[in-house]
Amino acid sequence: MKIVKKAAKWILYILLIPITYLLISLLLTAITVDRKATETDSNKSIFLTTNGVHLDIIIPIKNIDPIVLSGINHKASENYLAFGWGDENFYLNTPTWGDLTFKNAFGAMFLKSPTLVHITRYQNKKSDWIEIKVTDKELKKINQYLNETFFTNENGEKILLKDKGYTATDDFYKANGSYTCFNTCNSWVNSGFKKSGLKSCYWTPFDFGLMNKYK
Repeated sequence: MKIVKKAAKWILYILLIPITYLLISLLLTAITVDRKATETDSNKSIFLTTNGVHLDIIIPIKNIDPIVLSGINHKASENYLAFGWGDENFYLNTPTWGDLTFKNAFGAMFLKSPTLVHITRYQNKKSDWIEIKVTDKELKKINQYLNETFFTNENGEKILLKDKGYTATDDFYKANGSYTCFNTCNSWVNSGFKKSGLKSCYWTPFDFGLMNKYK
C-alpha cells in the first residue's frame, strides 16, 4: 500500500510540471507589452503568419537590410521572405506532423540543441498574413534582430544547409541560440517584436498569443 501511495505521489508531481508550465505560459501570453513608438510615420509593412503551430515573420524583400539579405538564396521574381527559427533536429527530421516522434519532441523541448533559421520565399502576399505597419526605426530593429540570429563562419558568411529545404522555395541556415521549452520558435518571434518596440506578449511559447494581439 505504501508503494502505491508513493507511486501515486510521484505521478502527481510529474503531472504538475506540465500543468504548471501551461498555466504560467497562458498567463504570461495574456499580458500585453504595448508598442513603444509614438511616431505616426508607420509607412513600412511586415507580416505575421502561422502554420497553426509555428510563427513566421514575413518581410518584403525591399524592406530587408542588405546585410540580412546577403547570402540568402532568392530570385528576382520573389518579393517576400518568411523567417522562422527552431530546433535543428526537429526541423530536419519532422517535415510534417506525421513524422513527429517522442524522441524528437522531447529533445526539442527539454534538451538544449542547435538551431536553424528557416527561410521561405514568396512571390505574392497571402490572404492569411496579418499586416503590421511599422516605423523605419522598428523595421531597422527587426532587421538587426534577424541578422543577429544567423550563425556565421569566420568570414561572416551565413551557413546554408544545402538541399535540406522542404520544397524548392525554402532553405535552412545555421542559427545562434538553443531551443528549449522556454525558448521556442514562437517565443523567438515574440522576442523580436518586443526588442523592436512592437506590441508583444510578456512571454509566450504559443503562436496564438501574438496572432491574437494583431487580429
